[in-house]
Amino acid sequence: MIRIVLADDHPVVREGLRAMLSAEPDLEVVADASSGPQAEALAAELRPDIVLMDLRMPGEGAGLDRADDGAGLPCRVIVLTTYETDRDILRAVEAGAAGYLLKDLPRGELAEAVRAAARGETVLAPSVAARLVDRLRARPERPRLSERETAVLRLVAEGCTNAEIGRRLFIGESTVKTHLLRVFGKLGVDDRTAAVTSAMRYGLLD
Repeated sequence: MIRIVLADDHPVVREGLRAMLSAEPDLEVVADASSGPQAEALAAELRPDIVLMDLRMPGEGAGLDRADDGAGLPCRVIVLTTYETDRDILRAVEAGAAGYLLKDLPRGELAEAVRAAARGETVLAPSVAARLVDRLRARPERPRLSERETAVLRLVAEGCTNAEIGRRLFIGESTVKTHLLRVFGKLGVDDRTAAVTSAMRYGLLD
């Protein structure tokens, strides 16, 4: 039996979801909540398999932002909402949500999505999956730094001055500056701090 906690600030929506899911022989709604903190408390107390949570409701971040299958809520969280903006989708995915579904999906598809999430799968509405794919395709290509440029930037990250970098790499200070200017150009930044931050975001200093 898959045990579910419902979280939505609209009582009519909660009642409708309870009726839909309870009609399935392998699904059981064990509680419902009207806010994120209440959902979090119920999840900690009842330890359901799934929390089906609206994205925007009072205090929702207290539950969603900690839905990471172990370190936060002791369950998997599926977002069920009417919103499908890039910002909302990315926020949910980054918070560790196991799924992102829209409220207009049929009962059978909702039930199957709950089962899939309980098996450890990620469940996404088709339009949401398409948005994520488009987002990934739109990401700029990862910059390519030469070995020497990477070595220079690593020393910058350690807090070394240009003179110190030159001594450690056995190159002139003017050569260090040249490498840094090339790094700035490749990363699209104007200073050392931004270069290090950008490089770390791209995983270039790992």
